[in-house]
Amino acid sequence: MTYLFLAIFLGLIAYFAYFQVERSEAFINSPYNARQDSFADRIIRGKIVSAQGDVLAQTKTSKNGKETREYPYGRMFAHAVGFSTNGKAGIESIDNFQLLRSHAFFLEKILNEIKGQKNIGDTVVTTLDTDVQKAIYEAMGSDQGAAIAMQPKTGRIIAMVSKPDFDPNTIAADWDSITSEDNSSSVLLNRVTQGLYPPGSTFKLFTMLQYMREHKDYSNYAYNCSGSLTQDGNTIHCFGNHVHGQEDLNTAFANSCNAAFASIGLSLDLNKFQKLNKKLLFDSPLPCDFPYKRSSFVLKAGAGSGEIIQTSIGQGRTLVTPYHLALVMSSIVNDGVLMKPYIIDKVTNYNGAEVSAVLPEEYETLLSKKKAAALRQYLRAVVTQGTASALNSQNYEAAGKTGSAEFTSAKDSHAWFVGYASKKGMEDLVISVVVEGAGTGGAYAVPVAKAAFDAYFR
Repeated sequence: MTYLFLAIFLGLIAYFAYFQVERSEAFINSPYNARQDSFADRIIRGKIVSAQGDVLAQTKTSKNGKETREYPYGRMFAHAVGFSTNGKAGIESIDNFQLLRSHAFFLEKILNEIKGQKNIGDTVVTTLDTDVQKAIYEAMGSDQGAAIAMQPKTGRIIAMVSKPDFDPNTIAADWDSITSEDNSSSVLLNRVTQGLYPPGSTFKLFTMLQYMREHKDYSNYAYNCSGSLTQDGNTIHCFGNHVHGQEDLNTAFANSCNAAFASIGLSLDLNKFQKLNKKLLFDSPLPCDFPYKRSSFVLKAGAGSGEIIQTSIGQGRTLVTPYHLALVMSSIVNDGVLMKPYIIDKVTNYNGAEVSAVLPEEYETLLSKKKAAALRQYLRAVVTQGTASALNSQNYEAAGKTGSAEFTSAKDSHAWFVGYASKKGMEDLVISVVVEGAGTGGAYAVPVAKAAFDAYFR
């Protein structure tokens, strides 16, 4: 019994030491820890800055000691940076603990303690690019929707825009009207990670990948498009009833031919199709620091032909977030490997001395290097000869997939674009854009992507 109790005692001591060294900060930094804000009694909340050093959030102290949180860019970074009044959201929530810590010079801290003055909190340096964020924000104008841009080979999130938005400077005064039952605008919802939409023709990327996995001779695919396809009384039409004629897989994808992809969908093994989409993060947890919704794919073996052809072209009951599509596109660009996305680059003290930094980290391999390379060729054809031709002949090389996702019986549609651009000597940039109820992806989502690419590669 003596030895048993001694072992228990030593185990408790070892766990206590482990908790203090390894786990205590994670628990303190939890958004559920209501005691975090007690640090504000001794610390002036630190700054949040962009990758270029532009101040995105800061605390100003008046002569009478009143502290006010200011957001110099107002609505532009609303959902990414968040707010720290009436609760917390965005980076203000994710790195709340770091903002309420101070790594100022220790003698300065001691002197402030003696004088009864607060120390200045640490600065959170984000991966956000002010120019790209501004370009996307302005390109979206008054439309509702979302866009996220990230580097596929590092996981750095370069921009995150969600509309409608709010002014974090007046969030306290606006809170009652924003959260009232009569307000249906859902401005607090971050549509990048929490907005679920039918994917439209962007989903043809998944349908095509499954066809490639089931047919080693996929390059020999041939289909004669008459402008529509009818199966068991269910008919789908190509956009504008356009007759594409004889197509291979490349032209069918570039032209976003509904009839061809409905035909492909009818030929697939639905059990394998479901497993593929599970592997590509449908109905799965995502690497994400922000609150998010899981995308859903519900097509199962035994489904009727009507459901199959609708799902194959991105309609049906499939729902995705812009964030999810950006992750899949990032893995395609990065030879099948998904890097873990991150929006906090490093933490410094208020004088700029580095406290901690985030390094790129692999999350998971989603597809083979060979399949990723093949998909990039098809995505490039969408720009050189297909529905995203507005991105052709730029000072960078772009690729991607457009989509028009119908969401009402009147055939109103969300405009989609998910793709990437490359330029020698620079990191690639992936972007996922949805513009709610706008129309075609080529007309409304592609210009947003172009604005982002222009700003990034400039």
